[in-house]
Parts: sequence; C-alpha cells; structure tokens
Amino acid sequence: MTIRSSEAESAACAPRSLHGVGVVSGLAAGAWLGAAEAPTKLVAAGLTPFIVSLGMVAGVFVARWTVPVALRGTHSLASDLKARPHLIVWAILAGMLWAVANTLTVFAIRDVGLSVAFPLWNTNSLIGLLWGWLLFNELRGAAPRDWAKVLGGAAAIVVGACLLAYATQHPGGPVADGGRTRGVLAALGAGVMWGTMYIPYRKAYISGMNPLSFVTVFTVGELGTTLALALIYQGGPAGLQAELARALPSLFWLFLGGFCWVLGDLFQQYAAKYIGISRGIPLSNTNQLWGLAWGALVFGELADLSAEARLLVVGGSLVMIVGAVAIGLAEAPASERSSWRLAVERECRRYGLDPVEVAAAVGGEGIPEAASGRRPWWEFLIVAGALGIFVWLGLNASTPAIAMDLRWLAVLSALSLVFLAVGGTILWRRTRFS
Repeated sequence: MTIRSSEAESAACAPRSLHGVGVVSGLAAGAWLGAAEAPTKLVAAGLTPFIVSLGMVAGVFVARWTVPVALRGTHSLASDLKARPHLIVWAILAGMLWAVANTLTVFAIRDVGLSVAFPLWNTNSLIGLLWGWLLFNELRGAAPRDWAKVLGGAAAIVVGACLLAYATQHPGGPVADGGRTRGVLAALGAGVMWGTMYIPYRKAYISGMNPLSFVTVFTVGELGTTLALALIYQGGPAGLQAELARALPSLFWLFLGGFCWVLGDLFQQYAAKYIGISRGIPLSNTNQLWGLAWGALVFGELADLSAEARLLVVGGSLVMIVGAVAIGLAEAPASERSSWRLAVERECRRYGLDPVEVAAAVGGEGIPEAASGRRPWWEFLIVAGALGIFVWLGLNASTPAIAMDLRWLAVLSALSLVFLAVGGTILWRRTRFS
C-alpha cells in the first residue's frame, strides 16, 4: 500500500506546522515528569523501593484509565484498539519496560538523590535516538546541520552524565561510597530501559494509534510487572499486604505522584508522535531541570554538598539540557519527512492498515468520537471511582516526615499547572487530542 495523495503524504510525514505542537508537548512533559518524581523521596521515610514503585504505578494505572476516558470516551478507545490489535502486545511490553525502569529510579533516588539521579537516567535520549534512526528512518535525509545538532546534543548529554556521575563520587556527595555506585548503575539502567521503551511508542503512532488509547493498554504491563516484583521481593502476598498496610499514610502521595507522571507521559507521547523519539524524548528530558529544582529547592538536597560538588551537579545538568535543546531544535526537513513516510507505509503493508486513515491520524486530523453525543453511564462511574480512591487515600494520609520548603513547593506546583494549561490548550486546538 502506498500513500498517494499529497495531502495524505504531508500528514504522514508530520508537517512542519506540527513541530511547534511537539515542542510544547515535550516541554510540558518535562515539567510534569519532574514533579512526579518528588514523592519517591518517601523512601527516606522508611518505605522500600518496591512499595514506593507499586504505590506510584497504582496511581498511574488509575490515571491512565481515567484521563483517556474523560477526554475521548470508552467507545473511541475500543474502536482504536480494535483497528490495531497487533499494538496491544507492544503496549504491554512497553509497560513492562517502564515498570522495571521506574523501580530502578527509586533505588537511584535513594542512593544518590533526586538532583543527581535525574540526569543519569535521562541518557535514555541516546538510546531513543539510536532506535529512532535504526528502526523508524528518523534523521535519514536530514541536512548536515541537523545531524550536527542531534549528534552534538547527544555528545553534550554524555558529557553532562559523566559530570553528574563524577559528582556522586565526590567526598561531599550525599551518600556513602557503596551506595553511590549502586545508585549510578540503577539510574543508567533505567535510562536503557526507558530508551528501549520508545520503540513501541513510535511503532504505535506511525500506525495511527491515538496516544490516549495506547496508554490504557500500556498500563496493564506496568502494573502487572510492578506487582510481580513487589510480591517476589516483599515475601509474597502476606508480606506485601503488611508493607502496604504500613505504607497506607503515604499511599496518597505516591498515587498523586503517579497521576502527575501520567500527565507528563501523555505530553511525552504526543511529542514522540509529532516530532519523533529522537527529538521529542530529549525535549521531555528537560524534566531533569525540574528534578534539580525539586530536589534542591524543595528537599534541600544540595545543602550539604561542597562548592565543587554543587558546581559539577549544576554544570552537568546545564550541559545536558543544552544538548537536549539542540536536538529538539533540529526540525525535520522535507527530505527527512519523506523517510518517515516510508516507515509509515511499511507499517501499513505489514498490518493491512488503511494508509489514508493512518496518514490523517499521524497528521493530527482525527476527531475524538466522544466529542458528540451522550456519554454512557459507566464512564462517569470510572471517573467517580478514581476520585473516590483519591479521597479515601487522602483521608488516611499523613504529612511525610521529610523536611520540605513549602514556599518553593507552591511555586513549582503553580508553574507545572501553567505548563499543563498551555500544553493542553494547544493540543486541543490543533489536534483535538488526536
């Protein structure tokens, strides 16, 4: 099958007019992915990393069903999955990779701190860049200046990661020597897992699947894997139940972190859809600046570091962000978008998809089916159930026994809401969340 009309071809190749949508989505993703990691500081309050990860993923599971149902409705989601059943397996696989990576980040935060762990696992940009070029024709046909931006940005990310890793070995670092090495390895391992997870992302979106449909299946893999890890390492059902009972006062905050993560991940999904994983993922990795802000300003992670260690942490972070920005600004030229079209056509031939329909979906032309007509009663029940869970957990919550600067907490939360409003408005006006 070949996409023949110039209009369909333009949509399939992610037209230049959608580059700004992808960039805004990537930046909004960074704000919310950064905010979502703050609750994992609860490991300092005595919770095991597996319980922290399970609590967050449970919140993620609830949010990944609630938000898509609220925006598009169950009928639209079911139709999307029915038209592309082969992507169900890929979505579950992506969720499993996410779950393992998320658990590794909890270990990393515990051992080296939020400010340092963020930039290390954000090396997922390099992995995503490789897969984007190898499997989905990203950067093929790009001009030399675009290659320079992308490769130069990748090199900057590596240099920044090295600076951050060195900072953790500094005598003024936040933890003992044994924990530093373990934390660095955990963060880098999470980067590899997340970088590979973007293969199913891109495969789904060049096949025309809506991000809101993809994440509803994605979350089955992540919750199942996280639950399995918790059962294995917490001594079976009895041990897990006991740990969850002990963690009940903290579960509200972990659920909240999971909900924030879903908002960030949805923006990241749209960035990957409209500008590719080699560009969208580095932009969403601006979450490392937000992680630095949350760790340093709210939790005071840099307070006890020496001047040299602080300089390395801040310098390494800035170098990585410069690299991510350089990659994100390398807008795909027409020649590269033609290579993207070949990847779309390959998926259409392989799975028998309608190329015109796929082109429209890839170009952001789809209209949510739930936008008209009355919603079925069970959709309201799903949303009400999610709200009920949060209310119940909130009634049983207690203030975390961690020192926090509430003024900076309020400032960073307000800025995150601004990104949510701006990014959501642009996505709605330009694509109707297609």
